[in-house]
Amino acid sequence: MRKLYRSIVGSLFSIGLSMSATAAVPQQTAPMPDKYQAGSQYLAYPRPAYGLPELTKAPKGYVPFHMEHYGRHGSRWLLKDDSYDRPVANLEKAAAYGKLTPRGELLLKQLKEIQAASKGRVGELTPLGHRQHREIARRMTENFPEIFVPGTHVDAKSTVIIRCILSMANEIAELQKICPELIVTCDASRTTQKILAYNSTDSVAKKLGREAEKLYGDPFEERHSDHSAFIAKIFNDPKFVVDSLNEKKIFGDVFDITVNTQSHDDQPDLYDLFTADELRNEWLAHNASWYLTAGNTSLTNGRVPYNQRVLLRNFIESADTAMVSPRLSANLRFGHESIVLPLTILMELNNSAVDLTDLDSLASQWRNYEIFPMGSNIQMIFYRPAKNPKFNADEVLVKVLLNEAEATLPVKAVSGPYYRWKDLRDHYMKKLDGFSTRFTE
Repeated sequence: MRKLYRSIVGSLFSIGLSMSATAAVPQQTAPMPDKYQAGSQYLAYPRPAYGLPELTKAPKGYVPFHMEHYGRHGSRWLLKDDSYDRPVANLEKAAAYGKLTPRGELLLKQLKEIQAASKGRVGELTPLGHRQHREIARRMTENFPEIFVPGTHVDAKSTVIIRCILSMANEIAELQKICPELIVTCDASRTTQKILAYNSTDSVAKKLGREAEKLYGDPFEERHSDHSAFIAKIFNDPKFVVDSLNEKKIFGDVFDITVNTQSHDDQPDLYDLFTADELRNEWLAHNASWYLTAGNTSLTNGRVPYNQRVLLRNFIESADTAMVSPRLSANLRFGHESIVLPLTILMELNNSAVDLTDLDSLASQWRNYEIFPMGSNIQMIFYRPAKNPKFNADEVLVKVLLNEAEATLPVKAVSGPYYRWKDLRDHYMKKLDGFSTRFTE
């Protein structure tokens, strides 16, 4: 494994040298995210605010009978007390020297209020996060009423993190409210952690991501880090910031709090602090970072998305079991964006597995907020012939929803967003079985 890792890292350095001559090429025009999308993984779940998609009817004679699912926890607080404490301390230091503008003084007051509210809550689900999962569950029953009926077995599992457990609890509570006769089992333990969050143990993938960020992400971020307009709004003495504070940390801390206000019902709107260019540039840097640490790029030899190979295999094995069971069923899993993103890419949903090496044009083809907002989810729906109780597994069709919108898959469609499960299964199994040949554990 060490030999393979050295080989891949060596190729990273050689690619880096070959790309260095193009580092100064002007950035190509990329779509402008709105202020909420600029938050990347902090985007609050976009349904129904961004419009509910209409789903395509199943081919004639087919009905849904099973669901495989993975969902990110809902909207949450920031993860660490320091995320709230540090910007307050920095602005208090500036205030003590009379270095804040009137807007800076107001910001300090706002940040203190947010800081006080965050105590004992960091990393936890917000009320909006609870509602997101109840609404997702309700729409599951509306979209697939044939599955969620009395006697259906719903098996739900979560990582051991409380916000994920509560996300699971909210979906299950809503499902049982709508259909009390569901047969439900729930679990959140270390026994399933390696399936639901295998990326945390994949040291090779993590090392490759870190190396790629250092080689390509950091220089790209540096070219998109003009914070002068923000600093001028907050401080009346830019030199004081340079000499006594850390401009990058202040900007980053306030940016994170700002984009995360959309996960709350009662936090002030701080977007006036940033210009459109500042929001866009910060998103460009984050978009590049997430692509390097989760994407199917030659810059990491396409290795990183395989950190979800265990989870994808679990999807397949669970679906195989459902094929031979007479009972309707749904397997629901709950975790994090660091899993939803590479899983989406490994599954090749919506061309998310595109291999790109030019970060300057990345945003025109790959956008992180389209994949993993708070509450993001993958729903894989299986369909069988309605009038054939002894159907053959080869007859099964499948459709995948990414954030409740129909997704394209990497095999030939039968009709619209419907694909033959045998074709998709064969594609994924060939990919997973080829991992040991192409890489090492």
